[in-house]
Amino acid sequence: MSMEHFRSAFIAWAAGGRGAPAAAAAARELARGAGLRRVLLVEGGSDRAAVEALAPRLGRDLGSQGVSVVPMGGATNIGRFLELAGPQGLDVEAAGLCDAAEEPFFRRALERAGLGPHPDREALERRGFQVCVADLEDELIRALGTGAVERALAAQGDLRSFRTFQKQPAQRERTIEAQLRRFLGTTSGRKIHYGRTLVEELDLAAVPQPLLRLLDGAGAASGPYGADPAARG
Repeated sequence: MSMEHFRSAFIAWAAGGRGAPAAAAAARELARGAGLRRVLLVEGGSDRAAVEALAPRLGRDLGSQGVSVVPMGGATNIGRFLELAGPQGLDVEAAGLCDAAEEPFFRRALERAGLGPHPDREALERRGFQVCVADLEDELIRALGTGAVERALAAQGDLRSFRTFQKQPAQRERTIEAQLRRFLGTTSGRKIHYGRTLVEELDLAAVPQPLLRLLDGAGAASGPYGADPAARG
């Protein structure tokens, strides 16, 4: 539970405002008490749900490894969270997950944080920040296949709604993969629910590489502030 409390305090600290000093003090104390050593910065709640559902399936106990998955409330907040994870804040390692569209933004934020240039995706991934080809939903749909995703929708009572959604004029000419991605984001809470549900359906031999690399690195020591060993020379 201490990691849950830490996450709430850390997010409140990042949000700023009058409550930020108290949230900062709480986050620091909770981080020490939980043995925090790394934060995994993800864009939103569906990413967090997927990472936390996959971790135990891969034998990762994030809490015991001192790892907290932190949803930032959008990729544009990466700079603030990097600042607070760094030497003037918690002084812990930072890694994360982003969509392809946000990759240049993440690179710039890391450079502004003093972590060096990341001219390509390989450099970004060495730093510990993994990139989904389009987004996490796209990764999961491709890994499972559309038939398996539709079966998951049926098991959750959502297949009829999806069939109705497919008949909408804006959807008729789109691929089923694109329809599924859009459908998962149409109702509040659906992306979070299916972030967890689709991960639970995955064959572990077909885990999307960005998720696998993120969790493979979660228990590994990569240096202070998530530093790239190759960059330290």
